[in-house]
Amino acid sequence: MTAQAPLPHLSTGTHYESLAARFRPIFTRIAESSVARERDRTLPHEPIQWLKDAGFGAVRVPVEQGGAGASLPQLFQLLIELAEADSNVPQALRGHFAFVEDRLNAHASTPQDVWFKRFVDGDLVGCAWTEVGAVKIGDVSTRVSRRGDQWVVNGTKYYSTGSLFSDWIDLFARRDDTGGDVIAAIRTRQPGITQSDDWDGFGQRTTGSGTSVFENAVVEEENIIDFATRFKYQTAFYQLVLLAVIVGSGRAAVRDFSQETRKRTRVFSHGNGAAVSEDPQVLQVIGKASGLIYAAEAGTLRASEAAQQAYLARFGNDENAERKANIAAELESAQAQVAAIEAVLRATSDLFNTLGASGTSTTKQLDRHWRNARTAASHNPVIYKERIIGDWHVNGSEPPYVWQIGGGAKQS
Repeated sequence: MTAQAPLPHLSTGTHYESLAARFRPIFTRIAESSVARERDRTLPHEPIQWLKDAGFGAVRVPVEQGGAGASLPQLFQLLIELAEADSNVPQALRGHFAFVEDRLNAHASTPQDVWFKRFVDGDLVGCAWTEVGAVKIGDVSTRVSRRGDQWVVNGTKYYSTGSLFSDWIDLFARRDDTGGDVIAAIRTRQPGITQSDDWDGFGQRTTGSGTSVFENAVVEEENIIDFATRFKYQTAFYQLVLLAVIVGSGRAAVRDFSQETRKRTRVFSHGNGAAVSEDPQVLQVIGKASGLIYAAEAGTLRASEAAQQAYLARFGNDENAERKANIAAELESAQAQVAAIEAVLRATSDLFNTLGASGTSTTKQLDRHWRNARTAASHNPVIYKERIIGDWHVNGSEPPYVWQIGGGAKQS
């Protein structure tokens, strides 16, 4: 009988309050300067460095490999808390945690000690996947090719979220020699890479999501990874990070509007109290918003449990069970997306009914909560997710695990 290889150490969870206590003082520092960053569009280099130094990027790495061993629900709860401090920061780390998750899954077949050590040492990974312009959907113009005794990357990427803060870039490209799609894990600090902070969205403006240009950027051969091996619940994972961003924005909105309501002295003649903080209609607005955000957070965390089951199924040596777990992770993340987006966008808009016109002051930057939530919600359009969910319920159609964007067949 052939002996089965021992199961690698897994990240199944830790004591959450002890884990969160390590980072909450940093979250508080990040929150204290978030309004100024939002107003002046100051990139959060310093806050992200604080998180790097504290080992935040390694919370999913197994304890035996030097990390915290956090489960996915614990990771996303942390990201929600961080997003409440500044919703730009967890989105800037989205590519990092996705790459960590991929290496965790790869550990089922190939030891990932080198990458785990990098994460524990504080290395962060940005992303560069999306291309704009004439590239058609399903195609990719960025190429990995051989040049002498080196492999190099050439191409241009947009939405390079987090790459301005990263030590590595998780880049989607195509090999020149085989035509196969790959992930190239590239060291950021090299002459062949030019990065720009030119993201022009009205929200999430300090996520480092601009253009990256690669001109003969060197990538080590061992860091060219076949895209077919990418972890199967990646789309659910990416969506859950965005949901953490959205929910955190909602929590911050309830916090800030409650504070403004508490200290407001001016009242309306047709109001219902001697102080706004005693006006039952105003209190009702705050209470309803809090309930909506609570529901959005609960749905997000429940969906993260399905993603954790997909992670564990990767190591279960049962392909059918793994497939079912991946389907559940995708569907539950989509269901949470449908519910959370509607709830948070409504709450972050309706909360302005508590303050009147003074709540729109640019000094207060209260509109950032709606703008940031709306921007994060615009990724991976929810209308398509609603159809995918319905198609599963009615026809049993398996959801897609890779989303792409590009030029359609009909060109103007």
